[in-house]
Amino acid sequence: MEAMYALVRTGGKQYRVSKDDTILVERISADEGAQVILDDVVMLGDGDKVTIGTPRVEGAAVSATVMRQTRGPKIIIFRRKRRKNHRRTQGHRQDLTLLRINAIAEDGKSLAPKAAPKKAAAKKTEAKADAKAAPKKAAAKKTAAKAEAKAAPKKAPAKKAAAKKTAAKKAAAKKS
Repeated sequence: MEAMYALVRTGGKQYRVSKDDTILVERISADEGAQVILDDVVMLGDGDKVTIGTPRVEGAAVSATVMRQTRGPKIIIFRRKRRKNHRRTQGHRQDLTLLRINAIAEDGKSLAPKAAPKKAAAKKTEAKADAKAAPKKAAAKKTAAKAEAKAAPKKAPAKKAAAKKTAAKKAAAKKS
């Protein structure tokens, strides 16, 4: 007997998925480790039993975990008009999300999204707080350094050794 699979539509494309598959889809705005529910199921298959949606299977859903937010390969777009000396080059990298499929359910209500792991969420909030405080700390250090520079007494320039020309002039004066 074949494992249960689903045909899911996301980001304008369709993906055939089964449990524990990993797929790269168009960017989904969710944090790493968060659980997302894909409810646009076009078809469900479970062995010989196949359910085709019109246009989608009502109530069916697929649960997935966001593994990572990434970007696709660089694509070069080159436009040219002949005999006009007109050339334009442009690059593009698509934002993508790597998903791991957790479960497929005919009744999507059983797949309730879980919150992201507490440790990851705590680290992210700490990182955000540090990022906000970093510019203020840097500005405080700069102002402290400026204040120290103003308060410090200036050193007197060191006396230079007598120049050779002045020694030669003195010797010439003695001879005369």
